[in-house]
Amino acid sequence: MGKMSDTDAGSPAWRVPPSRYLADRPALYDLPARPFSLYLAMRDGCRIAADVYLPQATDGERGAVPTILILTPYYRRFALGGDASSATDPSPNAAKYRDFFVPRGYAVVVVDVRGTGASFGTRDSFRSPTERDDFREIADWIVTQDWSNGVIGSTGISYLGAASCFLASTGHPAVKAIAPLFAVWNTYVDHLYPGGVLLNQLAKSYDDIMVGLDHDRRDILAKQPYFDNPDFAGPQPVDEDVDGALCRAAVRAHLGNFHMPDFISEFRFTDDRLPYDPSFGAHSFSPYHYADGIRPDCAILSVSGWMDGAGFSNGAIARNLSLPGNPQHLLIGPWDHGARTNVSPWRERPQTDFDVLAEVLRFFDHYLMGRDTGLQDEAPIHYFCIHTDDWRSATAWPPVETSRILHLGTDGALSEEAGAVGEDEYRVDFTTGSGVNTRHERLAAVALTDYYTDWQGRDAAMLCYETAPLDEGGEIVGHPVIDLWMASNQGDAVLHVYLSEVEADGSVRYVTEGVLRALHRQETTAPANQNWSWPFRDFSRANAAPLEPGEAVRMRFALLPVAWSFAAGSRIRLSIAGADCDHYVQLPYGRPPVLAVMRGGETPSRIELPWQPSRETSSETRGMQ
Repeated sequence: MGKMSDTDAGSPAWRVPPSRYLADRPALYDLPARPFSLYLAMRDGCRIAADVYLPQATDGERGAVPTILILTPYYRRFALGGDASSATDPSPNAAKYRDFFVPRGYAVVVVDVRGTGASFGTRDSFRSPTERDDFREIADWIVTQDWSNGVIGSTGISYLGAASCFLASTGHPAVKAIAPLFAVWNTYVDHLYPGGVLLNQLAKSYDDIMVGLDHDRRDILAKQPYFDNPDFAGPQPVDEDVDGALCRAAVRAHLGNFHMPDFISEFRFTDDRLPYDPSFGAHSFSPYHYADGIRPDCAILSVSGWMDGAGFSNGAIARNLSLPGNPQHLLIGPWDHGARTNVSPWRERPQTDFDVLAEVLRFFDHYLMGRDTGLQDEAPIHYFCIHTDDWRSATAWPPVETSRILHLGTDGALSEEAGAVGEDEYRVDFTTGSGVNTRHERLAAVALTDYYTDWQGRDAAMLCYETAPLDEGGEIVGHPVIDLWMASNQGDAVLHVYLSEVEADGSVRYVTEGVLRALHRQETTAPANQNWSWPFRDFSRANAAPLEPGEAVRMRFALLPVAWSFAAGSRIRLSIAGADCDHYVQLPYGRPPVLAVMRGGETPSRIELPWQPSRETSSETRGMQ
């Protein structure tokens, strides 16, 4: 099998792999002993806290440099307790960007967004439009500084990545490149309401973290991975705030911040609006809504992983497709949210060997510094195939245009023939779940490294269809699309659809999944700023349609994208459930439906797989975890 790793070393997918570029890229500057920090006054007088790290030249001659702007709600820097360990880094959220870019000649500016850290103001929204307005003013300040050469980039994981999109969407002419990492494009469907169904734990877990941070509740943070260091002692005041009085006043103001469980429940449909602000809807905190503001000369590197939450990979792909006029790059690896773990069951170890920031550095060197990086000679898209465990390149998305259609048949068969007309009854059990070792846990800051270890046998409570053993191996690369006809005895239902590989020895491997609320089954035309390559719906109340009990309806929707190689001798299993109690709200409330899944004739339920021959065809050639 060779290496069972996500390393790019020796990969033919790049002319110059990112790791080799990094090895040949000199770090010529020193880090400052500490940043200088200050308050920036916004248009309404709100003071925003910023840290500035400047590269230190050994000969004292640095000159003006480009800036990487990091916009975070998770503290630009912690204050440290009096007995703090000297090894404690006060900037766990920003240290990796500081340590990577400053020695290579970039200024790094880290900002507590409005209503967080040492910044004043309150948060009136998740990714507030008010924050977005601040970002332009922060950029205005940067370009007037004598250490700035007038060029700005931005990056970061998750919230920070979406903030980089917001920054670019202000149209500021200095913003020449952004690298949103593991970041949404449509907050509603990529993050909180996948398939139009609210995630039942995410809003609360997010709120717990933010109350701990925004209210300086160290008792709460002590229970949170990544923020549980006992040396952390609240947000670091800026330099001028010698006694911390201003910082304490800012934290008091944060007591007025919104709470996610309350806030997100106002947007059950995408056309819902705040009753006190008819202009404010789910679009207001989604980067796609501001796409027209992104200048065509702003380059974009979107990075995600195949197990990146409940839709962040869709966000990366949609961003790539929705801005065709911009210089675009796309990287998707075998990763969870933030690439903390290589999720391949055939990996050597949980840790990732691919250095995402090496690719980001090459991207910024190319577009912000104008260095000769060779990036123009590389393919614009790179993705990792699980099971063959190798990197691939592509010139466009989707990278595979051929497909294989498998029909749901009698006795649980899944085959290329449509088969006889019939239907299968499935009584939804609201206690059915996908467990707590899934793609969803990382978004709740769970330090998970082993994924779907209890998947074997879990689909016994689901309606399953399975192919005969594959004569030849094959790969799915992209979005599988389920096209299912069903009827319900209730006025609503949710379909959770899972794809698995059943290996020749009986091992069952989770591959991917998709979800759709029946109320949102109507497809619509994708707008330019949400250019999906998979079935689109707008999740609006205007297009919502309750079910007529007993009436057959078509549910056509995509599973989350993946690149996965099936071995010869394996079977492809499709599993259908009506609930995932571990992650999604129950629908319809207290009324478990009885579903009729229809097959053949005029209701030919099927799944379309983006399929190509595999580079490996036998499970005997593969190592095991």
